[in-house]
Amino acid sequence: MSDARQVLLVMDFQQGIVARLGNEAVLAAAGRAVEAARAAGVPVMFVRVAFRPGFPEAAESNRTFGGIRGTGDAMTQDNPLTQIHPALAPRPDEPVIVKRRVSAFSGSDLDVLLRGARAGSLVLAGISTSGVVLSTLRQAADLDYSLTVLADACADPDPEIHRVLTEKVFPRQADVVGVDEWAGTLAPAQPVR
Repeated sequence: MSDARQVLLVMDFQQGIVARLGNEAVLAAAGRAVEAARAAGVPVMFVRVAFRPGFPEAAESNRTFGGIRGTGDAMTQDNPLTQIHPALAPRPDEPVIVKRRVSAFSGSDLDVLLRGARAGSLVLAGISTSGVVLSTLRQAADLDYSLTVLADACADPDPEIHRVLTEKVFPRQADVVGVDEWAGTLAPAQPVR
C-alpha cells in the first residue's frame, strides 16, 4: 500500500440499494471500515446516486438510467431511499457526494474533494461490486490513484461476479483485502495539539 494520503470511499450504501442488494454482513463490514478510518484520522467520504426531480440527467439512450423517468421519485435526490443508510450515518464534516452515473466520479464533485483532501490512495467499499466499485476503480486507476478494495465491504447481486472481480480482475489495479486486515495497517490518529 502506498504512503499517499488515504481516503475511504463508502459508495451507494443508500437505503434503497442496501434494502435491495445489501446484507447485514456487508453493512457491518462497511461500518467497521468507517469506524477504523475515523479512529485513524483517514477521511471518509460517502457517495450516493440520485437525480433531480424529473430525471433531467437520465438520457433515454443510457441503458442503466434511461428507463428511470417512469418509475416515480424513488431515485430523486431528496427521497429517503437515496439517503445514506442510518447504520453508516455520516458525520457533519464528512462529505456526501451525489453522483449521476455509475462511477463515483461521473456527474459529481468527487475529484475536487479528493484534490482538496490531498488524496493519493483510495480505499473502496460499495454496492455493487460490478457497478460502482468496478466503474470507480477503473476511473481512479486511470487517474493514477493507489487503490485498495475492501472485498467484504462490497456486495453484488451475483456472488460469482463479486468473486471473479475481487479475485481476478481488481488485483490487477488494486490491493484487495478484508476490512479487518486493512484496519490492522492503520495507525491511531495523532491528537490535535
